[in-house]
Order: sequence, then C-alpha cells, then structure tokens
Amino acid sequence: MKTTKTDKTKAAAKTEQRGKILGIGGIFFKSANRDQMREWYSKHLGISDKGGGAMLPWRQSDDPEKKHVTVWSVFPSTTDYFGPGPAPFMINYIVEDLDALLERLKGEGVKIDEKRMNESYGRFAWIYDAEGNKIELWEPVAKKP
Repeated sequence: MKTTKTDKTKAAAKTEQRGKILGIGGIFFKSANRDQMREWYSKHLGISDKGGGAMLPWRQSDDPEKKHVTVWSVFPSTTDYFGPGPAPFMINYIVEDLDALLERLKGEGVKIDEKRMNESYGRFAWIYDAEGNKIELWEPVAKKP
C-alpha cells in the first residue's frame, strides 16, 4: 500500500494527541502455582520476582533522560484483578495525561471502569478492549528535577 503525504500527516497528528501511551508499564499473568512460576522464570530467564514484581528498567526513546520500569508479575490464578473476563493476563500501559486520554476514549465509546486509584507512585484507571479484556492505565508521578 502506498502512503501519501496526507496519510503521514494524519498519522503524525494522531500520535501527538494529548493523552498518549508511552510504553508498557506492566505485564501481569495468572498461574495456578505462582511460586513455581516465579522460580522457573528466575532460574531460566533471570527475572526475579520475590513478591512485588520484577522491575525491568528502560528509557524513553525520544527523551533518554526519562527513566521508566516495566513491572513483570505473576498473580494467583484466582485473582479477580484482571476483571470478570477469562483473560489469563493483563497489560499495564504507561500514559502521559491520563485525564485527556480517558476523555478521548470516552468520546470514542470505549468502556471505561469508574474505579480510580491514586498511589504515591502514580494514578491508575482501567478500560476494556473490544473483547472485554481489562487494560490498566498508569500515569506515573512526575519526578521533580
């Protein structure tokens, strides 16, 4: 498919909207034997989760001074944290301007959970994709220079 200048302009404008995804903030999945899974991933892949999740550091490509982490964590198979659906996983996305993103998604008809969570390390909200999978949105607390 040939891309025209107009198509590129539209794509660029879309990514410059307020309320955008910056990266993956967390990868969470269920396991019937949480401790065994943690041990396996630690032994074979070097991902060490002693209970609070493994923290995988990275830097933002367009601003390498901005540091982030992606949290990798195993949840018990009985958790309801991933929502009422059958999905054995949940992705957490780091967002810039959570309020703007939620406002835009609301206007686009996306199902948005009414629950919000404010923690010392950021603000959280949840949405659902077209198949009902729960998605976590996280706006980290801006670090003071």
